Amino acid sequence: MLNRRHIRIKVMQALYAFKGSESENLKVSETFLRGSFESTYELYLSILSLLIEIHKKAKDHQIKTQKKFLATQAEKNPNSKFINNEVLLMLVANQSLKEELENRKLNPWYLDFEYVDILYKAIIESDLYKDYMSTSVSTFREDKEFIIEIFEELIAPSDKLYDYFEDKKLTWLDDIPVVNTGILKLIKKLKPTTSEQHFLPKLFKDLDDRDFGVDLLKKTILNQSVFSEEIASKTKNWDSDRITQIDTVLMQMAICEFQKFPSIPVKVTINEYLEIAKEYSTPKSSNFINGILDKIVKEYTTSKTLNKIGRGLL
Repeated sequence: MLNRRHIRIKVMQALYAFKGSESENLKVSETFLRGSFESTYELYLSILSLLIEIHKKAKDHQIKTQKKFLATQAEKNPNSKFINNEVLLMLVANQSLKEELENRKLNPWYLDFEYVDILYKAIIESDLYKDYMSTSVSTFREDKEFIIEIFEELIAPSDKLYDYFEDKKLTWLDDIPVVNTGILKLIKKLKPTTSEQHFLPKLFKDLDDRDFGVDLLKKTILNQSVFSEEIASKTKNWDSDRITQIDTVLMQMAICEFQKFPSIPVKVTINEYLEIAKEYSTPKSSNFINGILDKIVKEYTTSKTLNKIGRGLL
């Protein structure tokens, strides 16, 4: 679920959030980073459980409507296509998912049920829903396509949901696009025979990715003073007040990758931090960072101190 760029962003957030001596920073920042990783998975589970709660809302609404004293014939015999949507039923019946939510003590919509109501209303009032409910039966493929469409067009872009998640946890603001994309990929790959574990993906692709973030954080903090001096030597003509803290953090991380991560190509490192700078720093930051990192790489190459192994890593 978490790719290397998002891992780098989380490391950047940890470095940016905590200031102080290197020894003081290390433990606090590492705890923050690990918590941020776990928080991403909690956001993922919260959004999945939202789909389950929307299904529950639809089912409860249908039962209440059928029990109305003056229920119409249509209300007594409603179209149950949405309630019988096979993708939603797979989520509802997923015991492994239920246990994961219980183990983490996650029940985000119990107190904040109004967001379930808002999204349920948006769904049933949409043209997508009306088109879907124009027939009473469907295939698994049609059910899946409908869930993909309402997720892409109504749930993921919801401003109210976005504001809700932003208020809940600060780091979720950057996690929402990654998590939503991950959920869509899982739904698109779904088949009638898919196992329950399909909806409990690993947070990291492999052990290397899992360890990369913590290693990058530790090695950057432990060498922060040295990296800062190196940046200062390349920015003598720059007023230090004009260099943003985020730019400094990103350059420190990049230098750390140059020196301490032999298997990561220089071009990959530079491109990653330029893209992060475009999103998180000033409009001119990417050009500034690119110029400084280019000077450093040329200096390392000339002095043959660039710590890279393998062919094509320069």
